[in-house]
Amino acid sequence: MSDPWVALEAGADPAERVRMLLRAHETFTEAGTVQRPVRPVVADSWRRSARAGVGPDGTASVELSDGDLGAYRAEHPLARVMPLFRELMGTFASDGEHLLAVCDEHGRLLWVEGHATTRRKADRMNFVPGARWSETAVGTNAPGTAVAVDRPVQVFAAEHFIRRVQPWTCAAAPVHDPRTGRVLGAVDITGGDGLAHPHSLGFVQAVARAAESQLALLLPPETAADTPELSALGRDEAVFASAGRRIRLSRRHSEILVLLSRHPEGLSGDELLCALYEDESVTPVTLRAELARLRRVLGPGLLASRPYRLTVPVESDVAVVERRLESGAVTGAARGYTGPLLPASRAPAVARLRRLIADGLRTALIARRDPDLLADWAHAPWGEDDLDVWRALAAVRPTASVRSRLAALESELAAPTATWLQRPRF
Repeated sequence: MSDPWVALEAGADPAERVRMLLRAHETFTEAGTVQRPVRPVVADSWRRSARAGVGPDGTASVELSDGDLGAYRAEHPLARVMPLFRELMGTFASDGEHLLAVCDEHGRLLWVEGHATTRRKADRMNFVPGARWSETAVGTNAPGTAVAVDRPVQVFAAEHFIRRVQPWTCAAAPVHDPRTGRVLGAVDITGGDGLAHPHSLGFVQAVARAAESQLALLLPPETAADTPELSALGRDEAVFASAGRRIRLSRRHSEILVLLSRHPEGLSGDELLCALYEDESVTPVTLRAELARLRRVLGPGLLASRPYRLTVPVESDVAVVERRLESGAVTGAARGYTGPLLPASRAPAVARLRRLIADGLRTALIARRDPDLLADWAHAPWGEDDLDVWRALAAVRPTASVRSRLAALESELAAPTATWLQRPRF
């Protein structure tokens, strides 16, 4: 065989290979010896499985379910590339009666999607989201073995260590963090014997590489230990962290730092005056005095003038949410949004940015139709009167409490004095 990672060489008879593998599997479970035609990658995996105490009649255990699973998936880096996986593999899986599966670095399945009948069959062996399919849990299988050996791999029929999985064939490839090279998990295609083809292995490998390329664009760069950070969402006074110091800024200093962090090229005095003050009578002298005080708070060398600018890049929670929204990582954006930007600020530019971020996120949440994300927004202080979000939540999670709250909001909106409810409070 030219490629030891491919299950069947060209011209091999799948039925005859299955018979030979079943005999070899029986021999291994009884005597611990491996016979041909078991591939070296599979033989090594069988040995690891046996050393881990996996039995051939075992089954996968479900470790995460319901809310725990949803929260874990939302925070996992591979959530950012699930739209790509679905675009590249979804139709192939459905049309071919296969399953698209994605696991984390521990072999725990995060998503299992595809043909409905095939999913029902897979459910019977706990090939479901939240179940652990690592080699140490269920023995040889494509996603678990791909993570264990950090290589794309096919597992054909009786090459699976657990007997109840042996009617299946799968191919999986690991996905790495493009910044660190760390294995994040694996993408897998699971189905019948037709997947025992070199093309299926090449396919998942190409999908994994595409995911890594997209992650390189979506994941923020690793923040260096000495990179200043600004937290301004959900608080009236921002917190600036730099060189081991955490400084709570005044409201005006918070506004200035938010604006300068968004404009690394700098802002002139006139631009800052317009951005910060509603009152046109405020003089440049007032602004210069405020900036002088901010320079003393931040310490030497961080704030320059002509134009006013920060001398080093500053990472902010505002920028993180914006990047995630721009890349379509709605779940990550929602998790990073801890509240409206400097909610008490009346600075014109800050108010515009506050509305821009909130409107962009709520629009994305409504379009996503994820009940957990919609519920988080609706039950937050800034979303409790957001009629559009409550309507979207009622459409996907029509519980009695949701319907009751929606009815109350619609009743208030219909009242002549309730026009203030027509816009959510940001």
